Amino acid sequence: MAGRLGVGGPPFLCPKTFRLCHGPSAGLPPTPDTWQIRTPVRNTSDINVVETRALPSPAKLLTELPKTEAQADFVARSREDIHRIIFTDDRRFLLLVGPCSIHDVEAGRDYARKLAALAGEVADRVMIVMRVYFEKPRTTVGWKGLIMDPHLDGSHDIAAGLRLARTFLRDVLDAGLPTATELLDPITPQYIADLICWSAVGARTTESQTHRQMASGLSMPLGFKNGTDGSIQTAINAIKAAAQPQTFLGIGLDGAASAVVTRGNPNCHLVLRGGIPGPNYSPVHIAQTEQLLAKAGLPKSILVDCSHDNSAKQPERQPEVMRAILAQITAGNTSIMGAMVESNLGAGSQAFPQPRANLRYGVSITDACIDWATTEALVREIHAVLAPRFA
Repeated sequence: MAGRLGVGGPPFLCPKTFRLCHGPSAGLPPTPDTWQIRTPVRNTSDINVVETRALPSPAKLLTELPKTEAQADFVARSREDIHRIIFTDDRRFLLLVGPCSIHDVEAGRDYARKLAALAGEVADRVMIVMRVYFEKPRTTVGWKGLIMDPHLDGSHDIAAGLRLARTFLRDVLDAGLPTATELLDPITPQYIADLICWSAVGARTTESQTHRQMASGLSMPLGFKNGTDGSIQTAINAIKAAAQPQTFLGIGLDGAASAVVTRGNPNCHLVLRGGIPGPNYSPVHIAQTEQLLAKAGLPKSILVDCSHDNSAKQPERQPEVMRAILAQITAGNTSIMGAMVESNLGAGSQAFPQPRANLRYGVSITDACIDWATTEALVREIHAVLAPRFA
């Protein structure tokens, strides 16, 4: 066909078929005898993505909700104190205590006020750090935490969740309490890490390269939990990896995709939380853990999680676990430097999802906790038992 000049011209929409066509080259106007139908390139990306919502950059959120000079000084001092307890001869006991997760910030503030008053009474022997957990790893599905679903209705308003988390952290710091959280999503730290005094990488993610790399760039002491299978070596490997310089994909404060280069975090330690085989806080387990740490060339510094598999997921048994590790300390153990307890205003947990109006105030919607009265009595007991260390 003499008029057909190939398919080198610009594409256009065929008025008959409404499909992309390609006309003649050299800028000549397309005519029906020169139309060449071009099938659109088949889509191979984002097939299962329904929506992409823009979020504020970390820099914008930090400008909108800045930390005060007093808050910054308090975070820095708290991190230094925690470091001394973990890695030096500071004999204070590090107690990470608080709700399994924060779902009601008003109840969380109420808890923080009570805990701050108690912390001041026992500060000479016990350093209390409040659990402020906003992200929850799920075995299958479920509520993933305040950041991911702050309205508890499945709307997943992450922008509001980030603002709420940052606001709540500032409130806890203003109450005079250091903050502790588990960092699950590797982007989250850019939004809240400047307000965190201690952080954790959980049993499900300790083996993850992504989380080891993230930990290498964090600015606070961090505990790696043993794996859900009970493996302590997994956490030891994580500690060693996080201490090394790493380069990985992340975002900058401006929100742009970035190659993040770290110098390594030397302030990582081990958290024993039990596993599928059972608890791992007995004197035999502690001795075995000390040997593994020594073999790896790491400090013999151990924090025991009194919940999860160490309490057979029975929250009322957490005081029993605490007394067992205090007995080891009283008997001369120096490697156990602290513990973690899941505690709330009310005991137990409640089913979720359910209408928010039906939720009981101060009761967990994730893991079950001990109540405030039990918590207060346990903290005072810890303080009393530790008296000989400071005599």
